[in-house]
This record gives sequence, structure tokens and C-alpha cells, in this order.
Amino acid sequence: MSSLHFRPALVSPWKKNNNNNQFLSAVLNRTSPPSMAALPNPNHKPIFISHLLSFALSITLTSPFPSLAIPSFNSLSSPLSPTTPFSQSKDFPIGLENGKIRPCPSINPSCVSTNPKSSSFAFPLSIPESFTGNPIQKLQEVILETQRNAKIQMVEDTPYEILIQEHAFMIITGQYMEAEVDGNFGRDVIEFLVRGDVAAYRIMAAKVTYVYPFTTALGDSKGQEERMKKIIEELDWYSPTFESMVD
Repeated sequence: MSSLHFRPALVSPWKKNNNNNQFLSAVLNRTSPPSMAALPNPNHKPIFISHLLSFALSITLTSPFPSLAIPSFNSLSSPLSPTTPFSQSKDFPIGLENGKIRPCPSINPSCVSTNPKSSSFAFPLSIPESFTGNPIQKLQEVILETQRNAKIQMVEDTPYEILIQEHAFMIITGQYMEAEVDGNFGRDVIEFLVRGDVAAYRIMAAKVTYVYPFTTALGDSKGQEERMKKIIEELDWYSPTFESMVD
């Protein structure tokens, strides 16, 4: 009867470390890629950087130092408009100034005024003693007869004081009139202020015309002088001139 011999079982070198054996088996037998949960999150670092940038920006915006201040976009988009002859010529002031006829604007060459501050100065009209009518009414009639497309814009009373003796004044009512007529380059404005036997006036272009790219306005005071000459002839009032004073 033959005897049976049993060989001792082979001991695997991996058996000494069950953890290593399980890890190797898991790696060798894995058929699917590791889950995303097991991988490090690539967004962790950008999220941290994003929070850091937000914090830095908040410090910058609230910093009291002027060097860190951020300019307002509104201030950049609305610069101050410079004052130019073009902007000044859009609207000229009309009406009395401190109870007197205004001088001619410096940028309006088509103007004549009895205000001595004007470069184009003319003497006021003297109403003769023989005239017995209403001066303002007469002026309206003459302007409507001699001027093209004339329109009376305003007639109003203008009280003023005159000195009759020392510390004694008398209040007299004058009259102011404004009219618009056709000029050479648009509408012209004619203003009269009648006080007693004196009629002060100003006649000017309502707007100044420029030819691009030049900044010199078109027109001159000669045209306005001719216009007033027609009115004065119809009025038959006395109009002093420098020439008449010399003679």
C-alpha cells in the first residue's frame, strides 16, 4: 500500500500584507475609471482665488486713499461743454437791463444800439415838441409799414424816476416796445424805449450766422443802419450824428 505525501501549500509573498494585496487586486481588476468623487476637485483652487479677488476688490473700493479711488463712469461720459462763439450766438438776451436798452453783444456784428457801451453806437432819437401823438403807437405803425413780415412782440410801461430838485424825484412812465422783422440772415429784433422826448433803441440780428470752418460771423452794422434810416425818415424825428455835431 503506497503512502500519500502532502506537499506544503505555497505561501504567497503578498499574504504578508493583506492591505497591499487588496489594493493591488483592486487596481488589477478595475475595469472602470475612478469616480469623480475620488479625484481632487479642480475648482477648489479657482474658487479660493475668486473669493480672494473679491475681497481685494472690496478693499480697493472702500479705501480712503485717493490713489486707490476708481473714477465714476458718469463723470467720464459727461465732460463740461466749453463756451464758444457758436454756443453764445444761439440766444441773445432781449429786453431792458437795469431799466436801459442793452448794448450790442460783442459777437454779433449785425447790431446797432444807443447804449454807449456798444461798439456800434448810435445817438437816441429826439422827439420834436410839435409831435402830439403817442410815440410808441407811431413807432409801431412805421415799423409795420417799412419792414418785411414785421410783428410787434411786446409793448409795456416802464416807470422811472427823474430828479426835479434836490432830494425830490418824480415818477414818470416810459414805454418799451419789441418787434421782429425779416433781416438779411433771418429775423432781426428791434427794441425801443421811449422816455419823455427821447427814444433809445437797439436793432440786431436775432441769431448770428457762421460759415464752417470760419469763426467770424456774417453781417455788419451797415445793414442795420440803413434799416433805421428808413424808420427815422418816416418818423420825421431828429437823429443826431457825429457829423451834425461837428458842423
